[in-house]
Amino acid sequence: MTVPIDTDYTSRLETVGIGLAHSLLRRDQKLTEHDIVTYLVHSRVTEQRASEQMHALRKYAGDRPDIGRAVRMISNDEDNHLAYCHEELLRLAAAGHAQLIRSSLRTTALAELAIYRDVSKAVMAYMGRILSWSGGKSAILAAGIQAVYIYERLGGWRRMASLRMPARRDALGGPPGAHPTYA
Repeated sequence: MTVPIDTDYTSRLETVGIGLAHSLLRRDQKLTEHDIVTYLVHSRVTEQRASEQMHALRKYAGDRPDIGRAVRMISNDEDNHLAYCHEELLRLAAAGHAQLIRSSLRTTALAELAIYRDVSKAVMAYMGRILSWSGGKSAILAAGIQAVYIYERLGGWRRMASLRMPARRDALGGPPGAHPTYA
């Protein structure tokens, strides 16, 4: 099944230059430190959203016998990915990439907000047509999505662009190293 382009979050991010292009990741070439920063910044921002969404799903469905275990496992994975991004970006910031990381996080977070809003509206529009929602219901949902975007654009984006040492250290395994505390 083909994903409609207006609902393809990952493709839309890549189209506007957020993260590393899949073609670059598929090549048999060593990534530069700049490439790694770009990849980790993209992951940091998108993993924040994924972690938050999984926490909400865990709250409402984590105890269900049919899907609870899977929800908890996926939520844990998202938290580990997010912790890894924080830790690695802090390490790279201490190695001299702090300015690049700060500016990239802000740019990426702000771009992600708009794409997330647009994809959310597109998904709601498709669902509305499939489920025969009234125009009023569709308009209210679209307004809610826009309200979340405005909140995030006014300041909520900072949660996606900040770095702090995570409580989960070495979340993806590996030897512990020197860990800076901020970027």
